[in-house]
Amino acid sequence: MDEASERLRFLPYEDIGFARVDHQRYLRRGFPEVIYCPGKTTEQIVAIFGRLAASGGTVLATRAEVEVFEAVKAEYPEVEYHRQAKALVQRGKTEPEPTGCVVVVSAGTADIPVAEEAALTAELIGSRVERLYDVGVAGIHRLFDNWDKLNRARAIVVVAGMEGALASVVGGLAVCPVVAVPTSVGYGANLGGIAPLLTMLNSCATGVAVVNIDNGYGAGYMAALINRSAEEGEKD
Repeated sequence: MDEASERLRFLPYEDIGFARVDHQRYLRRGFPEVIYCPGKTTEQIVAIFGRLAASGGTVLATRAEVEVFEAVKAEYPEVEYHRQAKALVQRGKTEPEPTGCVVVVSAGTADIPVAEEAALTAELIGSRVERLYDVGVAGIHRLFDNWDKLNRARAIVVVAGMEGALASVVGGLAVCPVVAVPTSVGYGANLGGIAPLLTMLNSCATGVAVVNIDNGYGAGYMAALINRSAEEGEKD
């Protein structure tokens, strides 16, 4: 381990021409670099995937279409495709034991793809995740009937489109941090997610942080870091 750490200190990234693969991300952040697939060719994704997989750690590629999965699987048969999250995952040689609790909440069924991206990300980083879907404010009793789940959480991710009011409701009642994710789900005045984004940014509930539109990955990562910090605090 000492020798490997010393070598990585002088080789922080690998230049493969069209990308500089960050091999030190795990040492700095506790989770490897993640591949964002849109805008990259299939060949580029396969090449980056291979360089990350060579380290033996977990590889996550987000927003991957089925044809990308098929191309990667042809080279790396153990890769998984999570269809709702549209994510590719190659499990590392060792994975963290799930700890704590992150609850991922979606306002509607149409928000589940973004919620699944958040849930999968948090799980891969080492969080125990509970899902609570389709509990939006149009039928708020569905949320209250499951409040015991929210009370177990160290961090909550709330994913909502339309007007995005659910994040304020949860934020006003939860005792832990809430990470709000506006989605582009909704009718015309949703404005591709701008309406729920502004609602969440203007929330009067304290303890609510907001990520960008449809950014389930960013929300899941943030919630997992909060959960990990709480776990380390309890050990201390």
